[in-house]
Amino acid sequence: MLGPVETRSVSPVFVGRTDELDTLNDALARARAGEPQALLLGGEAGVGKTRLVEEFAAAAARHAVVAVGGCVEIGADGLPFAPFSTALRALRDALPERFAAAASGQVEELARLLPDLGEAGAGRHDEQGMARLFELTARLLERVAAEQPVVFVLEDLHWADASTRHLLAYLFRTLRAGRLLVLASYRSDDIHRRHPLRPLLAELDRLRTVRRIELARFTREEVARQIAGILAAEPDPARVDEIFERSDGNAFFVEELAVAGCDGRCAGLTDSLRDLLLVRVEALPESAQRVARIVAEGGSTVEYRLIAAVTGLGEDELIEALRAAVGANILTVTPAGDGYRFRHSLVREAVSDDLLPGERSRLNRRYAEAVEADPTLVPADARVMRLASYWYHAHDAAKALPAVLDASVVARRRHAYTEQLGLLERAMELWDSVPEEVRSALRPVDYTEVYPPCGCDPATTPLRLLDLMAEAAVAGRFGGERERALKITKRALRLLEDEPDPQRAAWFWIQRSRLVQALGRGDGWHELATAQDLVRGLPPSEVHAEVLARAANWSMLHRPGPEALAAAERAVEYARMVGAREIELHARLTLGCLTVDSGDPDTGLAQMRQVLQDTLAEGLRQMAGRAYVNLPSELQSVGLDREAAPLLREGIAFARAHGLLDSEARMWCNLSEAHLALGQWPEAADAAAHAARGGHSAQPRGAGALHLADLALARGDLAEAGRHLTAARAHFGTHDPMPQHFLPMARVTLGIAAEEGRVADARAVLLQALDAGFPPGTHRYGWPLLLAAAGAEADTRTLPAARPGRAELLDRLFETVRKLTTDAPLWQAYDQWTRAELLRAQDRDTAEIWSPVVTAFECLDRPYDLARVRRRLAAALLAEADGDDGARDRAVELLRLSGAVAAHLGARPLADEVTRLAQRARLTLTRVPSQALTPADPAAALGLTSRERDVLRLVSAGRTNRQIAGELFISPKTASVHVSNILSKLGVSGRGEAAALAHRMGLFPAEPAPAPSAG
Repeated sequence: MLGPVETRSVSPVFVGRTDELDTLNDALARARAGEPQALLLGGEAGVGKTRLVEEFAAAAARHAVVAVGGCVEIGADGLPFAPFSTALRALRDALPERFAAAASGQVEELARLLPDLGEAGAGRHDEQGMARLFELTARLLERVAAEQPVVFVLEDLHWADASTRHLLAYLFRTLRAGRLLVLASYRSDDIHRRHPLRPLLAELDRLRTVRRIELARFTREEVARQIAGILAAEPDPARVDEIFERSDGNAFFVEELAVAGCDGRCAGLTDSLRDLLLVRVEALPESAQRVARIVAEGGSTVEYRLIAAVTGLGEDELIEALRAAVGANILTVTPAGDGYRFRHSLVREAVSDDLLPGERSRLNRRYAEAVEADPTLVPADARVMRLASYWYHAHDAAKALPAVLDASVVARRRHAYTEQLGLLERAMELWDSVPEEVRSALRPVDYTEVYPPCGCDPATTPLRLLDLMAEAAVAGRFGGERERALKITKRALRLLEDEPDPQRAAWFWIQRSRLVQALGRGDGWHELATAQDLVRGLPPSEVHAEVLARAANWSMLHRPGPEALAAAERAVEYARMVGAREIELHARLTLGCLTVDSGDPDTGLAQMRQVLQDTLAEGLRQMAGRAYVNLPSELQSVGLDREAAPLLREGIAFARAHGLLDSEARMWCNLSEAHLALGQWPEAADAAAHAARGGHSAQPRGAGALHLADLALARGDLAEAGRHLTAARAHFGTHDPMPQHFLPMARVTLGIAAEEGRVADARAVLLQALDAGFPPGTHRYGWPLLLAAAGAEADTRTLPAARPGRAELLDRLFETVRKLTTDAPLWQAYDQWTRAELLRAQDRDTAEIWSPVVTAFECLDRPYDLARVRRRLAAALLAEADGDDGARDRAVELLRLSGAVAAHLGARPLADEVTRLAQRARLTLTRVPSQALTPADPAAALGLTSRERDVLRLVSAGRTNRQIAGELFISPKTASVHVSNILSKLGVSGRGEAAALAHRMGLFPAEPAPAPSAG
């Protein structure tokens, strides 16, 4: 290697950039205070980005750990995740113990970014794989920077591979905590309209948390100071004017022109600054020029031993050539001291562009042959990628195809799916140029994994072009390159028209179905139906099982019913026959959902609990994430929200630990729904907000927005409800309608229209839903819609504008209610409530009608619903009271309880209804000292049984369920049921509120303190 070499042209004086440094230092101060910072630094080539970063990093190192990584260009290829790998390696070296603690439990996954950590985890890839890696990386950085400030620098984004760009975008979007500053630089003059970095910059510009710094060129005064620093003397003003005019203030060109003047080359300068750069190289000795050309084609950085192998020069001659290039400031030694790079990429590009086509191919071949002969010449984590690039640019198809396929496997292991897709596209491009004997020696088992072996041995069967297409289609789907993936599936299916293979064709139709849905081009059913037709009548296979499982899952979401149930049962059977375990678990989970929805919740829930247990035991995290979504959802579908809530919190922790972002977002949706039902509205809003901003797919964001609309409607904020409803519609779109989306949206739309007095609009929404019908399994969404419609008709029964068509509409509602499923106590209660509202719409409701509705909801964990039906019963009692003080007294207590819940939840419309009803009936809802209207036992007014009174007494005393069970000689589960019933009857959402209410009502006199024990 080379010792220190004295060079000149770089000014020892750092010139200008005061405002930019102030911005960076301010960001560092904020980061040190615990507010993570994200910055982009842009500027044209040579303007001084690297020098600014170096100056800032040197100053920041006094207060923070600085980790720098640069994007690596190999030929025209970027190395996947290269800047992150380099920066993370520097961070681990600086803080080994803290890094190890932060990475604990996720080393196998993080090894995809930093191979030094060990072997990357095996297992099947999935659509959340890349997102999972991104989430774990973001949380790793947050944990490392929890106490020690960290400056994380990523340079040369214009060379970044797609995976690096995606990870940076994710990091900038999701940084929430830590003393972390992330700074990324890029060359702005390279970002043409089609440059892949351009969309990322536009996206980041929209983030308020990202600050963008654009470096301007130097002024004349700054150029003069720079030249003075280079020359160590004040320059001639005329010379400054000349250099400023020719460089236009570009710092790098100022250096080149200043040195050229010192070397006596001023008079010979050409009009092209590129030629100026080549003039400096051409001034080197011939051996140094040759080394420069070789290094220019080797990549951004080339190892010394590799240079020696490719040049073939003796050690002394090579060192002299390198010394000349470094001394002329053409090359510079890498920070690690094991290789060389051009001091500025502009010089490298000028030298590379000056190579002849044959010369470039020859150099790449020599690089490839050198690495094949001695793989230790390059780092292990870059070896395969660089070899693939060298052989490809050597234009040797026979050698390039296996190398490119090897590189695609590495990219897949690293979850760099976009790079995998690009490499596979390159392999498909090479395919026809490769001799048959080379292709026939390739095996699917070495390069592919997504298409299941069907009747062939992947270890002995030759690799086919269709195998590459299958791998590329899935890589495109996983990497978000869906358009490219869709084109590949079209091409594959055209090939299969000439070479019929029903199973393989069915597999490609499955991929098309998923891509069409993801692209918003349709619901995917046509493609799935085509796949079903192709495998119908064929023997069981993994493809056949997957087709059935996908069809059953699609039907569960779109058209649940007996056919979907049968498809799920066949999918389970076929998957077991062929040993496709993940497909079997997927189908069993779908079967469990459909079984619950078909009216057998005990069997279905038991099936789903077993799937969750199996997936956790077998380490199938993706499938476990789905189970954590679906099992609580089905519990909620039968009214068991209180049981679902802790399971969802457990699932959220699991999803967060393993980076299952979409699953986590869906769990937040379900948790928001549970909190809404349980009367925990602040928690519901928080969970919905998590869902609305989490995940990658639009559906969880749409569901989160819909829950926020629900909440706003219940609180009487119609404008807010409308905004969230609009957002939900935008997220869901119209290409893939599902009952779980369009029925709740219809309910909120109807509710807003009814509140605004738009009777015709409300009815139009209802009629559209009635015309579509409520297939089996959609009753959980249908009942709330029918209830909202019945309530709206009852509220407008006195309006003349509502009379036309009312009778016919009520008849349709009665008929629909009669047919809708009531397979759980919750929906039985909704049935009674909806029928009562329909009778109210006909002025035929009575206290006798409403009383069993209240009783039904007193057994359920839904305080808001209970408060609403109590208000209805109170109205009916007052309408029938006719001097009956007992009825009025009961109405007072019902309104008090309803009003208390409304006040607690902030349900303004309900609170207003209670107040208006009390005013019309001339009732006083505030309690008075007089006992005239208070029963001897206040607990009786609340509808508490004697056992519930005993439980409430112990709750008020702060006892846990287990302690209550011990004192009353009952099981903890029974105690829990009693507590749930008490919370519902009191209209409160927690034990503390129940205890406070019992204290205010004086239900239990204070117990005397125990006498102190003697001595």
